[in-house]
Amino acid sequence: MTNLQIEHYIVGPVQTNCYFLIHKDTHEMLVVDPGDSGQKLADRAKANGYHPKAILLTHGHFDHADGIVDFLASFPDQKIPVYAHEKEKETLSDPRRNLSGEMGFGGKSYHADVFVKDHETLNLAGFQIEVLFTPGHTAGGCCFYLPEEKSLFCGDTIFAGSIGRTDFLDGSLSTLVRSIKDQCFTLPDDTVLFPGHEGTSTIANEKRYNPFLQ
Repeated sequence: MTNLQIEHYIVGPVQTNCYFLIHKDTHEMLVVDPGDSGQKLADRAKANGYHPKAILLTHGHFDHADGIVDFLASFPDQKIPVYAHEKEKETLSDPRRNLSGEMGFGGKSYHADVFVKDHETLNLAGFQIEVLFTPGHTAGGCCFYLPEEKSLFCGDTIFAGSIGRTDFLDGSLSTLVRSIKDQCFTLPDDTVLFPGHEGTSTIANEKRYNPFLQ
C-alpha cells in the first residue's frame, strides 16, 4: 500500500495545478509547482499539520513558480529547497523566458537551490523520485516520477489529450514529442499523469488517444 496522499490545488490566472505530495505516516510533504497563492498554500499546509521538505518545479514559467516566495516566507525558520532541472536556469532567471514580463507579472526572476540531472533519483519526504528530462515546452522542462506510487507529475509536458505549447522561447514541437515518447511512454501503462493544467490521465490513455502523439 502506498504512503502517498495527493492534494490538488488550482492556482493563478491560468488555472495551474499545484500538488501537495504528503507522506501519510509522517505528514512530510513536497510541493509541486506552486504557481500562485503561496500564502494560501502555506496556510493550508500549516492547518493540516504538514511539514514541507522541498518544492519541485517541472519548469520555470511564472504560472508554475510565482508562489514560491510567499510560500517560503511563511516558513522562515525552515530551509525548504527548490528543485529544478539544470537546463532550466535561464528560463527561471529570464523574464522573457519565464513569461512573467509579457503576462503582466512585472518581469520577475525565479530561483532554485538544487539543479538536478536526467534520471537522477531524489529521496525526499520518504519518497523515491526519478527526474525525467523532457524539454520542448521549455529548455529544461522535466517530470517527476514516483515508481512505487505509479505517479508522474508532468507539468506542461503532456496533458490529457494534448501536449504543452511550443511557441514560446526555447520551445520545439519535435523535441517535445520525442521527449514524451522516449521518457514518458516507456513507463508502465497504468502510470497516472498529474499535469500542470486540467485533469489527470494515464500513459495508456495518452498512447491510445492523444492526437499529437500518434
